[in-house]
Amino acid sequence: MSFSTLGLSDEIVRAVVDRGYTDPTPIQKQAIPAVLLGRDLLAGAQTGTGKTAGFTLPILHRLSEKGPSGLDRGRPPIRSLILTPTRELAAQVEESVRDYGKHLSLTSAVIFGGVSMSSQVRRLKSRLDILVATPGRLLDHVQQGTIDLSRVEILVLDEADRMLDMGFIRDIRRVLTLLPKQRQNLLFSATFSEEIKTLAAGLLNNPVMIQVENRNTTPDLVAQKIYPVDRERKRALLAYLIKRDGWNQVLVFTRTKHGADRLVKQLAQDQIPALAIHGNKSQAARTRALAKFKEGSLRVLVATDIAARGIDITDLPHVVNFELPNVPEDYVHRIGRTGRAGAEGQAVSLVCVDEHKLLTGIEKLLKRSLPQEVVTGFEPDPHAQPEPIQNGQQRGQGNRSTAPSASSRPKSSAQMGSSRPSLRSRPH
Repeated sequence: MSFSTLGLSDEIVRAVVDRGYTDPTPIQKQAIPAVLLGRDLLAGAQTGTGKTAGFTLPILHRLSEKGPSGLDRGRPPIRSLILTPTRELAAQVEESVRDYGKHLSLTSAVIFGGVSMSSQVRRLKSRLDILVATPGRLLDHVQQGTIDLSRVEILVLDEADRMLDMGFIRDIRRVLTLLPKQRQNLLFSATFSEEIKTLAAGLLNNPVMIQVENRNTTPDLVAQKIYPVDRERKRALLAYLIKRDGWNQVLVFTRTKHGADRLVKQLAQDQIPALAIHGNKSQAARTRALAKFKEGSLRVLVATDIAARGIDITDLPHVVNFELPNVPEDYVHRIGRTGRAGAEGQAVSLVCVDEHKLLTGIEKLLKRSLPQEVVTGFEPDPHAQPEPIQNGQQRGQGNRSTAPSASSRPKSSAQMGSSRPSLRSRPH
């Protein structure tokens, strides 16, 4: 099956081919025809499945097929609203809209917090067919009267589970009251919690249901490994592995913003270029860091789970769990950023005694044990006692200003950018 057989216009298929994609992914095969028919959609899909193209392509087709109604009532309306949980994901989705719609006359924009309102207000005054937004900034504009959502034809809630995790449920419900009752609704979620089911029941009208990937699965091409290590030596071990194995593009996850900043400073002491992205960083700083990482000029990007939503990099080779997540499903989300589109990836977790219960939860979710390797010179103390993980971090890593340097390598140890999509690549 090709994109042209799904019912998409020649202009959209040409844009997809321009990106180097030929075959639709499973979610695209199911979602695109349903959206083209005007059906509501409830889709279970994780990052890396091609879900973004699964809704942007048919939305572009539907909006280009017929013009907006009610042009006699002032300026042209916003016709499709796409809500995302994070700034990075919003920017990525809007970029996809522009790329896939480049041969069409439709217009799009993205609005999120952390940047000037005034430039967004100017953009909102011009013609705008598709708006991608985060809930908070969208409601800021609503409050100021700079946006009109009364004629939205298609609503998308992308990564709805993460939006609920981040406490956006009230914002979402408020947005829903501003939309016309007659509209098409598309809800995408990696997991189906009771909250998601409740939201879907009140939002969707006789939806088509799609589940393309079990939430407990991890990509087949990801090689997973656990490195047991004492909590105080995690930073030194990470620096050592990066240098030993020559890792040049590494996405590292921490639990907290402060932990991410501390790790960046320590890696700098070991001459390893690294930057952090998290909620305390300005949008400009986050955008610069992500751009450098995508182009391959930044060796290490350290991120918290929420800030990392929307990071989509073709052929990302290495993901490191500097700290295991508190929620086992987040482990699956994290390592799903590598091993995509037929490319092999490696997911490494540095696990101390405090995290043994978290590891057990992850292995129970995956229904298998993960292979472990002890690095010579970094053997964990067999007598170490676990300490509670408070405020998302191990107590022993709290405010230590120094950590063993990677330059003090164990003497007996052996020395251990985006490419063009292949035919198996997925639009994101």
